[in-house]
Amino acid sequence: MSIASNPSRYSPPSQLFHWLTVLCVAGAWILGVVGDDLPKGSIRHMGEFVHVILGELVVLLLVLRIVWRFIAPAPPLEPTRFGAAGELATKLGHLAIYGLLLAVPVVGVVTLFHSGDALPLLGLSEIPSPWVKNRELKHSYKEIHEFLAHTLMIVAALHAAAAIAHHHVLKDRTLKRMLPAVFE
Repeated sequence: MSIASNPSRYSPPSQLFHWLTVLCVAGAWILGVVGDDLPKGSIRHMGEFVHVILGELVVLLLVLRIVWRFIAPAPPLEPTRFGAAGELATKLGHLAIYGLLLAVPVVGVVTLFHSGDALPLLGLSEIPSPWVKNRELKHSYKEIHEFLAHTLMIVAALHAAAAIAHHHVLKDRTLKRMLPAVFE
């Protein structure tokens, strides 16, 4: 088994980065949605900490994905009846996902810094806030962070729906290319 992509499927590292990103995004989004409902104190603090760490992992995985893309380029797109328009939609969808995978955590960090809190670096170290606490700016950036996170989830859901439609309606290999070979 090769670690590089081939014309029929993404490489195992690409698949790993993809599915770990899915898990981290879903976990961070769920904690973001329910975080304010967690009991005050250590449980809420832990939820916020895990939310931030998952966001950092999303950025780390994004960087690894981009670096790996230069090492092992993605396989060519599956031909469909949608032609150039379908390829453009695919590329724009991926670009939107990649942009949101970066924008959501970056705005989250800005929000955290405006709350006066330090950014924990994967729990190993931390970066102190460069700004004084500002509740108004924190609230504004939190709204933007939430909007972008919900947008990411919508775009990701459309991405997943398109993959499922490729599998069940178009009957091509688009979905199988991102699944481990054991699912063949």
